[in-house]
Amino acid sequence: MLQTVANNGFRWIDIAKPDRDDMEQLVQQQFPFHELNIADCLSKIQIPKIDRYDDHVFVILHFPIVERERIPKSSQLAAFMGSNYLVTVHQGDLKPLADIFQKCMHDEKARMELMGKSAGYVFHSIVDALTDDLLNLVRKIVGNIDDIEDVVFDEKIDAAKEISYLRREITSLRRITVPLRRTLTELAGRDIPHFSEEDLALYFDDVNDHIDKAIGTLDESKETIEIYKDTDYMHGSDKSNRILAVLTIIFTLSMPVTILSSLYGMNVDIPVIGEQGSMQFLGRYTTFIIIVIGSAVAALAMVFFFRRLRWI
Repeated sequence: MLQTVANNGFRWIDIAKPDRDDMEQLVQQQFPFHELNIADCLSKIQIPKIDRYDDHVFVILHFPIVERERIPKSSQLAAFMGSNYLVTVHQGDLKPLADIFQKCMHDEKARMELMGKSAGYVFHSIVDALTDDLLNLVRKIVGNIDDIEDVVFDEKIDAAKEISYLRREITSLRRITVPLRRTLTELAGRDIPHFSEEDLALYFDDVNDHIDKAIGTLDESKETIEIYKDTDYMHGSDKSNRILAVLTIIFTLSMPVTILSSLYGMNVDIPVIGEQGSMQFLGRYTTFIIIVIGSAVAALAMVFFFRRLRWI
């Protein structure tokens, strides 16, 4: 859908969810856009880049969005910037950009404030709002890391799944943010001054500073979540080792009774047992008493031996 808003002699044309008809309308309005750039706008998988021409510049940036899943995804913003126009092309999922455009269409005061006097100024307003949205996502990740700290050090709770989600969120945001910083720095230094009446260097420096903070926070978060991952792994291994130790001790202590009961359950002649096949010197349950006493003595001896070795 193609929409247009004008202010101070220049136009901002916004195209959400572009199709071939929308791009042909631009060509019919005699915008000097290269057909390869038109194709890039229709594609959703272009890498960030800047193409420079005599009278305009074409730029592709990526910003993070979060839909139903909590993992950030990359959304493409393509922009044509000329001396008296700005054309933005996106898939309609960049909410801050859509909000700015609606304000400019319906509120004259907001239009004067957000669009200024040039394409460079309104482009800064768009990038600044999208960068603020990026910072909000980074702050949520920091909050989630703070929340998971108690879970990681609680041995009764398994934090592996939550840690994996956080690692994926951090990786996705870093993959989007690092190229964004590089592309914006180049654009602000070489191209924005040609398409703005105002001196916007400080404005874009502020945006880049926010992106730098986001990258720094993501790097710190990556290191922290790696520590939590190692801690959770160590706790899980320690828990498994304790379980195996208990099971091993139980199995070991059951060996005497297993051996004795198997021995006296065989259908062959063995020492101490009389011709009638049973012992009677302790009464009717002599054999059973011998098995219990022998097993207990052997088990206690092993316990004493394990304690001396500090296994238990």
